[in-house]
Amino acid sequence: CFLFNDTATTEIYTLSLHDALPIWTNCGDCGVPTCLAFAMKLARKQAALDECPHASDEAKGSLEGASAPPVQLVKIGIGDNELEIGNETVMFRHEETFHHPCGIAVRITDELSGDELDKEIEKISALWFERVGQTIGVELIAIEEKSGDAQKYADVVKKVVENSKQTPILMSFDPTIMEAALEVSADKKPLMYAANSENYEAMTGLAKKYKVPLAVCGQGIDEIAGLTPKIKDLGVEELVIDTGARKTLETIDDLTQVRRQALTKSFRPLGYPTIAFTANKGQELIPEASTYIAKYTGIVVIDGSEPWQILPLLALRQNVYTDPRMPLQVEDQLNAIGEVTPDSPVLLTTNFSLTYFTVLGEVEASKVPAYILTINTEGQSVLTAYASEKMNVEDVAKKIEQVGLKDIVNHNTIVIPGYVAIMSGSLEAESGWKVIVGPREATGISGFLKQYSSS
Repeated sequence: CFLFNDTATTEIYTLSLHDALPIWTNCGDCGVPTCLAFAMKLARKQAALDECPHASDEAKGSLEGASAPPVQLVKIGIGDNELEIGNETVMFRHEETFHHPCGIAVRITDELSGDELDKEIEKISALWFERVGQTIGVELIAIEEKSGDAQKYADVVKKVVENSKQTPILMSFDPTIMEAALEVSADKKPLMYAANSENYEAMTGLAKKYKVPLAVCGQGIDEIAGLTPKIKDLGVEELVIDTGARKTLETIDDLTQVRRQALTKSFRPLGYPTIAFTANKGQELIPEASTYIAKYTGIVVIDGSEPWQILPLLALRQNVYTDPRMPLQVEDQLNAIGEVTPDSPVLLTTNFSLTYFTVLGEVEASKVPAYILTINTEGQSVLTAYASEKMNVEDVAKKIEQVGLKDIVNHNTIVIPGYVAIMSGSLEAESGWKVIVGPREATGISGFLKQYSSS
């Protein structure tokens, strides 16, 4: 296998790719000026071979391995509930970004029934929240077979499919029980868990028959590396791997080694997204699951469905899978909060999503209708933007004029964050508006607005 982080090896490999492409045309139909440049992108996993409309079937066959992503993309679920995992290209977020957020699954068993099962399904279905303008939640529900009864398991799966927003993970090592569950859930494209060294032929047959992704479980990385090529040869490529580790340190080590072997060594038998299971419950599952989300699981399965357990994991995942080069931003504009009037106060802040939605929450909590004017700081917070001169008096003054603020309110006052009080005098001189210094912390906004509106 080729070490793509080694420049000399990459150049040699690029020339091999170049020789297999329809060279000397340099047509640019792939969006790249020359065939050599396109070959370089292929070698670095930055392009797919099908982007070249002139590549022959022979070339595609010979270069299939080279053009395939180092970590297989796996799609679970359908429509709005589809979850994509895998296809990552870097070990560390600061190198580029992580593209496909890992799935979070809550586990139940087929020992639940009746009202107890209904309540649990309803509870898990409600695990969706809004944070900094995005809707985040639990995408998967793992249904573990413990009864040994195919009909009972299928009945539980059917009820979950009919009443849950989440895509199911079917958990059974018995092919007969698994097929009974697939018969009532295959149209939702669940994840089958799991094939192992004893049942992989039967499980692979079911995955092919019902066209669903398959999880592969082994006792260590070596066993997984031996199983995945056999399953791929049988015709199933959408695989998710579980090394069998259940202790935190062992799991972290395995997840890291799988990612490293796939990305830096292009070791195809481990080039698949992973699934990890928390061993802890209650409060302890939060730090354990958080660790797996950061490094480097494709799916984490937890035994907990309380909102206080789920929300920290969702917030962490949202942060980890945000492009570090492009902070979450809102549009820079004048936002009316509540039933505003010409007398409503105007608050200034940046377009960093976390800052804006924090301010928004406090304004809403105050019950005082107000305007929030956001300035484009390229997604930087107040202090960071001021220090980097992304938030300056000239830009604020221009924005006040651009949004036509003087025609919207009948006063001439704007409230700025307390942390940038130093710009108040200059802003008054530049804009002609009276500047009031507001609270430093967002938590003070509610009380500030109540006092402001009464004065």
